Amino acid sequence: MGSLKNIVVWILISSSLFGAKVTLGHWEKGKTFSEYLDSKEISKEILNDISKADIQFLSEIEGDQLYYELKDNNGTLEQVLIPIGEEMQIRLAKKHDSDVYSFDIIPIEYKEKEHGATVTIETNLYTDVNNALHHPSLADKIGQLFKGAVNTRKFQKGDKVSFIYSQKTRMGQPHTMPYVKIALHESRKKRQFIYADEEGYGYKSTKKSQAYTVKGKEKVTYTRRVPVKSTSSRFGMPLRHVRITSSFSHRRYHPILKRYRPHHGTDFGARRGTPLLAVNAGKVSFSGRLGGYGKVVKIRHPGGYESLYAHQSRIRVKRGQHVKKGQIIGYVGSTGRSTGPHLHFGMKKNGRWINPMKVLRKTSIKDTVLKRITEYKDVTKTKYKKVVIKNAEENKEKLLAYLKEKSTPFIWDGCERTSMGVDDGKQDQAL
Repeated sequence: MGSLKNIVVWILISSSLFGAKVTLGHWEKGKTFSEYLDSKEISKEILNDISKADIQFLSEIEGDQLYYELKDNNGTLEQVLIPIGEEMQIRLAKKHDSDVYSFDIIPIEYKEKEHGATVTIETNLYTDVNNALHHPSLADKIGQLFKGAVNTRKFQKGDKVSFIYSQKTRMGQPHTMPYVKIALHESRKKRQFIYADEEGYGYKSTKKSQAYTVKGKEKVTYTRRVPVKSTSSRFGMPLRHVRITSSFSHRRYHPILKRYRPHHGTDFGARRGTPLLAVNAGKVSFSGRLGGYGKVVKIRHPGGYESLYAHQSRIRVKRGQHVKKGQIIGYVGSTGRSTGPHLHFGMKKNGRWINPMKVLRKTSIKDTVLKRITEYKDVTKTKYKKVVIKNAEENKEKLLAYLKEKSTPFIWDGCERTSMGVDDGKQDQAL
């Protein structure tokens, strides 16, 4: 860590002395890391120095995302930062007095700041927030907060919406989505606070249990979980007995490499030779060895999903083969970079890694669905919705304090500039 800080200090000092500039760009969709090296006339020999465990992350650079280049006053590329996920980034750095570049994967340095704003309704909530603050993602999050809590279609011209939100930034650019903590709708001297839960959804009350009544004169519709014959549209578990040893993370300390790396999957502990099951029907897109993953099977499923089963001891399927849900496709092993027998299971949706546990069901064999059932009878029911809202009163006090200050809200204007001077106060620490 000390050596990284020394590199940071040296680069910042040299940048200020020689007028280096940070250039911001968008990574082209479909562009490979190798093509980027060609475009910058960087020798591809650097690929030979990248470990097998890290080479897999080169394919995880997402299209249309921001990346950063540091150039000296002669236009020579000194350093490059390319994000892979929300927490980690690839770093290329030119070695001193050399045309050789070093490769590393390091945590992303970002700042998080809280802001307040008041917007007057002229057209509609989304348009007015975006026009006032020039932040489309923030306008989306404000809409999410009010949805289900307040009918924004009934907002009238002249109504005011005030809110407190936090935004992570990297070199002055928004980094990840903002989080709206609380909002206030004012209309004709009537006030309504909307409190946000951890997911960014809004509620009128801070109570943990919120009651609401459902009335019906004759027709009552409810749902019941029933077994289904076909389970092709549902994902099951890759093992019959589930024991999770490591969860999905954008930033995990690797037990072998002793460095921070993304962990784009879920590890399941199991004995060597335990059968691995296809989580859904699909077509085998890969079968063989794949770097640090060892023996791997990939299966493409409907809906843009692709599952990955790594570190196998033995593979039972071939590329191009169609498999059924629950079919044995291999056996647990410890091939590749592994501390012992286990399954590393990954899941992609439209080419991006997602948390597998958000889509997997408890079993690969049986499944159920919620079925709508309609009955005709007079009924009145009281239901309860559990709402956990942290720091609701604290955020309310912050919003009231902001309204008293009557300060000018921060406008996200000119955030995406093609270049920024090094001394403008918005440098990433790694640069």
